[in-house]
Amino acid sequence: MSALAERISALFARGADADKTAARDAFFELQQALARGEARAAEPDATSPSGWRVNTWVKQGILLGFRFGDMIDQSADHGRWPFYDKDTLPVKRPGLDAGIRIVPGGSTIREGAFVAKSVVCMPPMYVNIGAYVDEGTLVDSHALVGSCAQIGKRVHLSAAAQIGGVIEPVGQIPVVIEDDVLVGGNTGVYEGAVVKRRAVIAAGTVLTGSTPIYDLPNERIIRPATGEPLVVPEGAVVVPGARAVTVGAGREWGLSLATPVIVKYRDDRTDTRTELEAWIR
Repeated sequence: MSALAERISALFARGADADKTAARDAFFELQQALARGEARAAEPDATSPSGWRVNTWVKQGILLGFRFGDMIDQSADHGRWPFYDKDTLPVKRPGLDAGIRIVPGGSTIREGAFVAKSVVCMPPMYVNIGAYVDEGTLVDSHALVGSCAQIGKRVHLSAAAQIGGVIEPVGQIPVVIEDDVLVGGNTGVYEGAVVKRRAVIAAGTVLTGSTPIYDLPNERIIRPATGEPLVVPEGAVVVPGARAVTVGAGREWGLSLATPVIVKYRDDRTDTRTELEAWIR
């Protein structure tokens, strides 16, 4: 991959002046490597504080595909469903042998996303280019997996869960959901937050790159270090909470701000409850 990385970085540095044919060729090569899971926008790195490192060149290559793609008619069903997009970004057609269960009803996976064998896609859902969705994961109805997001094994993305990606800035870690995480319905994980393995994110929780998390069991406030993403600890059970506004008119008006709260860490009882999802796979 080093040669491809060098080509992409050189083309990206030239911006709009890059040779269009060379840029498209490099992008298509990257797109297929992403689809096979051989290239990733981010990957585990034990030396990093978050446990992950970003592959900047991969994001640069994806942006080449957006910049140098040509708009075409991608309408479906003989034009009854009108769609218009770049010719570099077709819909993925994994085929029966891929072992991915895509239930009828309006789901879309963009080519250049990796979706592993035994993943279940419930309609309608969407997986964007550069995303990595590992084995045994369930992507439920109305769930989004954004550009470059990294989803681990046996993850449950519940109905209407929004997993942002982060394609720009190219040096920022995308959203990462590690193995065996349960993401509840109507949640939002954005701006490069990293959710460590076996965590439970309760329905309605919103996490961003700058969101403080109030860890009740350990009596601490978790904030991202400078230049690092927000990290939800392994096994944390995170629920929506609120904290009082203590300054200015907010205190006088009795206002409060939404904030995620760790109420406990995953135990046998939590595992029993989350294990129920296996019955629908």
